[in-house]
Amino acid sequence: MTQTARIGIVTVSDRASAGIYEDLSGQAIIDTLKAYLSSDWEAVYRLIPDEQPQIETTLKELVDQEHCCLVVTTGGTGPASRDVTPEATEAVCERMMPGFGELMRMESLKYVPTAILSRQTAGLRGNSLIVNLPGKPKAIRQCLDAVFPAIPYCIDLMDGPYLVCDEQVIKAFRPG
Repeated sequence: MTQTARIGIVTVSDRASAGIYEDLSGQAIIDTLKAYLSSDWEAVYRLIPDEQPQIETTLKELVDQEHCCLVVTTGGTGPASRDVTPEATEAVCERMMPGFGELMRMESLKYVPTAILSRQTAGLRGNSLIVNLPGKPKAIRQCLDAVFPAIPYCIDLMDGPYLVCDEQVIKAFRPG
């Protein structure tokens, strides 16, 4: 019997968390993962403001208590003073995975010259991968299309659940 993967989805937004507008970005992540994954998984969703202590607490909770093998954040990766998601991610991770941010910026540069302003990153906490995505739904899909092929194997290497992708949508790369 296969293990159901728990995937944390965190929207970091002052305005969405205050109810000023709907969280379209978190839903974009959920919709994308539904399209990608054919194996069983469960979303563990959080909507929080741009407050570094709260972001750190939420990331720790999703990894340490909710046992999410993957946590995907959206928002708070720009140059504005309230954009502190990368700092919160770095504060809770034992090791950083800079290739994710590098690839996402390269992919986004195909669409917008302001992609160089994005500071998204990724890192490892325990047996979990945390990935920061930009805040715009269209950019979320573009970035996930670029980096997701490596995510199932990364989770394999950390003894996480075996993620199976719908190969008509996206193909996971596993060497061998």
